[in-house]
Amino acid sequence: MATIRINGEVFGYQLDGNEQDPVLVLSNSLGTTRDMWSRQIDHLRKTHRILRYDTRGHGESVSNPGPYRLEQLGQDTLDLLDALRIETFSFCGISMGGLIGQWLGVHAGERLRKLVVCNTAARIGQQSAWQERAALVRKQGMAPVADASASRWFTQTFVDAQPGCVQTLVQGLRDTHPEGYAACCEALAVADLRESIKTIKTPTLVVAGRHDPVTTPADADFIAERIGNATRIDLDASHLSNIEAGNAFNTAVSAFLA
Repeated sequence: MATIRINGEVFGYQLDGNEQDPVLVLSNSLGTTRDMWSRQIDHLRKTHRILRYDTRGHGESVSNPGPYRLEQLGQDTLDLLDALRIETFSFCGISMGGLIGQWLGVHAGERLRKLVVCNTAARIGQQSAWQERAALVRKQGMAPVADASASRWFTQTFVDAQPGCVQTLVQGLRDTHPEGYAACCEALAVADLRESIKTIKTPTLVVAGRHDPVTTPADADFIAERIGNATRIDLDASHLSNIEAGNAFNTAVSAFLA
């Protein structure tokens, strides 16, 4: 694990794998860190050099006052890649990370080899709901959001079968910096790529969880219909499909990247 200072701000990241292999960037969901990808690393590093990073407001990355904007989060990714002297890459993001991936597909497609967007939408949720959540955590801290997170992230079957895993992720959310989380909520409140994703030319895999109440299979269908020649799959999972359906997720992503 490492941190790097870019334009006076600190970002946490980790590189795994062979330096000669093509780079795959993994981008976390709202309220998690780069550790959420731990079930993917051993599998994906067989063919790719894996770059994980903490999105602004999360983990070891800067949590400066918001609001943030989606273009800022996307530019953070490009700035990190530039600082590490990585020109071309594939990208896999989940939820908020998937929205960042769509932004990259629109604005930095010439650098992308392949794009995987998971459990996401071209517009996630409603502006008022995100603004209310941002106000809530600034006032009361992360506890109210953390207390309700398990049912958003996972099916009840997974919660019952893997309580330790769920508790670790919920605690990570509880430990997230409230201002960083709130500022990312404000970015999601106004992010809307429903029209612009039509310009994405990068080969794209769109992944949904069949039981996801946050970003539904219909949201994934919308993305796939707008992006020419996109591939669509559903996994037997809720919102964090890379964790709940890890083996199936790894198999699908590896096959697409091959």
